[in-house]
Amino acid sequence: MLSSRGSRVPFGRSNLGLVFGFMAISSIRAAAVAARVGIEERQCESVQDCLRSCTKRLGDIRQLHSKLTVQTRELLSERARSQAAFAAPPSVLSTPSSSSTKHPTMLSAARSIVPAIHLRGGSADRAASSPLQGAQGARMMSGGHGFDYDYFVIGGGSGGVRSSRIAAGYGAKVALAEEAKGGDTPDGGFSGLGGTCVNVGCVPKKLMVYGAHFSHDLEDMRAYGWNMKPEGEVDWSGFMTKKNAEISRLNGIYERMLGNAGVEVIQARAKLVDAHTVDVGGKKVTADKILVAVGGWPYTPEFPGSEHIITSNEAFFLPKPPKRAVVVGGGYIAVEFANIFHGYGSKVTQLYRGEKWLRGFDEDVRDHLTAEYKEQGIDVRFNANIARIDKNGDGSLKATLEDGSTLEADVIMYATGRVPKTKDLGLAEAGVKTDGNGAIVVNDAFETSVPSIYAVGDVINRIQLTPVALAEGHCLADTLFGNKPRKTDYSDVPTAVFSNPPIGTVGLTEAEARKEYGEVHIYRTSFRAMKHTLTGRQEKTLMKLIVHPETDKVLGVHMVGHEAGEVIQLAGVCLKAGATKAHFDSTIGVHPTSAEEMVTLRTRVPDEEIKK
Repeated sequence: MLSSRGSRVPFGRSNLGLVFGFMAISSIRAAAVAARVGIEERQCESVQDCLRSCTKRLGDIRQLHSKLTVQTRELLSERARSQAAFAAPPSVLSTPSSSSTKHPTMLSAARSIVPAIHLRGGSADRAASSPLQGAQGARMMSGGHGFDYDYFVIGGGSGGVRSSRIAAGYGAKVALAEEAKGGDTPDGGFSGLGGTCVNVGCVPKKLMVYGAHFSHDLEDMRAYGWNMKPEGEVDWSGFMTKKNAEISRLNGIYERMLGNAGVEVIQARAKLVDAHTVDVGGKKVTADKILVAVGGWPYTPEFPGSEHIITSNEAFFLPKPPKRAVVVGGGYIAVEFANIFHGYGSKVTQLYRGEKWLRGFDEDVRDHLTAEYKEQGIDVRFNANIARIDKNGDGSLKATLEDGSTLEADVIMYATGRVPKTKDLGLAEAGVKTDGNGAIVVNDAFETSVPSIYAVGDVINRIQLTPVALAEGHCLADTLFGNKPRKTDYSDVPTAVFSNPPIGTVGLTEAEARKEYGEVHIYRTSFRAMKHTLTGRQEKTLMKLIVHPETDKVLGVHMVGHEAGEVIQLAGVCLKAGATKAHFDSTIGVHPTSAEEMVTLRTRVPDEEIKK
């Protein structure tokens, strides 16, 4: 789509009205345009007269608009062929002889209004200005700095995509390089447009969590009159096909979204060369500002037999659910995959080397989920770790633990954390500092040790959550290109763990609140949800509020129970708004729901009980 360099407003069918607005600015220009499109040759006495005359020919102009677009693109292609690969575009287009055979006056009129044209992107026709052959087109340079791009983004994950889109929306010439091909196949590099979240993270994981829970629903339905056998075969192959199709669909949406925004998308590995240079698939390009948003990668320890383990990357492409699965780790991913494997019928053992899993979560939440997993039949073992793994003759695995005990398994999955994906990225060569874990060191404005290079998302290792990376990337683009400087607020970030039952949490844990404020008031309840009064399941829901005793302000909200993720999102709004316990108490509950317990917690947990 074409646009005026000066106005940066798309010059398309929907903006013809804006063209006439330009005519209204000057009666002389309007009269000239009127003459060139064949409007009756008379001296316009006023701007209003010209506008009325032009309006009569609006239909003709619309018919000619598509032809004008084609002619202009031809001009761009001819101009691009005649200038050096990285030369700045001329300010005025020249008309080739071929374009004068039809509607020359219309083209001349357009040039009088649109003195310079730049590209938006999203198709091969718009790639004339790109220094990289075969790339989707980006906007023409707007900064006047002499670099190929205003903004070059390395990494097509959540933070990179958001930042590039917003920057392009402000008129910047933006390119984004993503090495991976997509998360719909195991040979796609375990990533793609959308990053870990879309390809081998949040999205496919949530789909698998949905699927895993149907085994519980099949068991529970008989309590509600559905006399069907809960036993059945899992069509894993069919499920994987649908899951992969959804990931492919999302990859396509991201690609179109970037193209429509005017971002040039390049499928190639990119690495830093210096403060303004990036090596993209072996060719060097320059940019005024560079963003590194390459995300993270699963960490695995090395020990005898570690070559037999898998990570979450490979878990999304297993040919079938394992009969026996060992999950090593105690964070989000480990807890969630233990639930997924168990739901699909695996005998699951979860090992964690520490005293208690889910470090950083409230103690009551950690204890409650442990009890729930054990109640369901998941073998949860703390202070346990694998010393070696051996492969048996039948292809199965034998894990020997540090205490000498052994476990037989078909799959051993490690979910022992993620590390920034900064290896071989050229950071040191460009002068970008990293910490001991490889994370890029940035200030509050996401600026690295090199002023023209920035970083957001998991690669800076602050809060490894997709919505946080989105917020960081958006803030950065607003600051750099939107003249709206702002910082990311990391306080009271709500989050969920899609275990069974799931966790939702926002604000301070009890331990954090006591450390910061001393005395706090605790309101807590645990109950069996209404659904399970008929099913007979002993599954319990936990809800907990942490309140400042003097201000009555709610400092933390924690829940373990179905729909916890949905509930905690609105609880996050409450904490951001500074809600007090009185606000919760004065809110009328929705009945019958589990969530109404949040507004009916009246009795404070006695201090004596807390001290125990």
